[in-house]
Amino acid sequence: MKLFDLHCDSLYRGYTENQPLGENRFHLDLKRGKRLDRWSQCFAVWIPDELRGKAAMTLFDGCCEKFRRELAPYRSETFSPVLTVEGGAVLGGKLANLEKLADCGVKMMTLTWNGENELGGGADTALGLTPFGREALKEMERLSIVADVSHASDALFYDVAEIAEKPIVASHSNARAVCLHPRNLTDRQFQVLRDKGGLVGLNFCVHFLREDSNAHFEDLLRHADHFWSLGGETTLCLGSDYDGTDVPPELDGIEKMQDLYELFLKHNYKESLVNSLFFDNASKFFATL
Repeated sequence: MKLFDLHCDSLYRGYTENQPLGENRFHLDLKRGKRLDRWSQCFAVWIPDELRGKAAMTLFDGCCEKFRRELAPYRSETFSPVLTVEGGAVLGGKLANLEKLADCGVKMMTLTWNGENELGGGADTALGLTPFGREALKEMERLSIVADVSHASDALFYDVAEIAEKPIVASHSNARAVCLHPRNLTDRQFQVLRDKGGLVGLNFCVHFLREDSNAHFEDLLRHADHFWSLGGETTLCLGSDYDGTDVPPELDGIEKMQDLYELFLKHNYKESLVNSLFFDNASKFFATL
């Protein structure tokens, strides 16, 4: 089975807890992940809302060094680690820091977390893009750093959609029509991402899968079904959020991805559609960067 996962927090957790990424008790490690036939994994550097300026960049630098030391040496035809950032506060309000991120190999940046930063407002706010955020988005497109609108406020989402000239991504967000949560996407937002040639990664977070948080395998199918009903066959991917949230017991480790793959097949989804969800859509998208 091939897997391309648009979001995990395993790099951040490994750095802050001083744990190896080769083998650990997290949701994800190299030993278990490399059992897959082919594996591409986005490793996010999470920037908590309370970090600003130098502190935010220091955290990024530490995570980036861990990425280089523990993940990059294993890059191969079957394993592709992708460095991303979760939180535009890493920039400290300075456009020049985007050049640094690009030089470090960052391919995608979630513009906000749940609160407010120099770029704009997250899901817990009603704020859109700031003037600096608009400048940053243009510079990100010049540097081929994909803008990620998971965690964005609705206002920021539509500001980004209006001015972005390249495809945008919601790396780990589900369907608000299935689970009413501000971190999930409305149908209109999904259609915007679809029409712009972007991606949406299904999130395994129990709070985004079901309103009562009692989520199981089948809830992933409900969200996938809804997005596919909106014409998302080439848009929908996986964005597990491993090591960043609570997940259903059937999905509590990357070794369980094979079970999820087989679940889709058992429910009579075409193998080509399941392969698009698990790998092909994201792989084709990132190959163009």
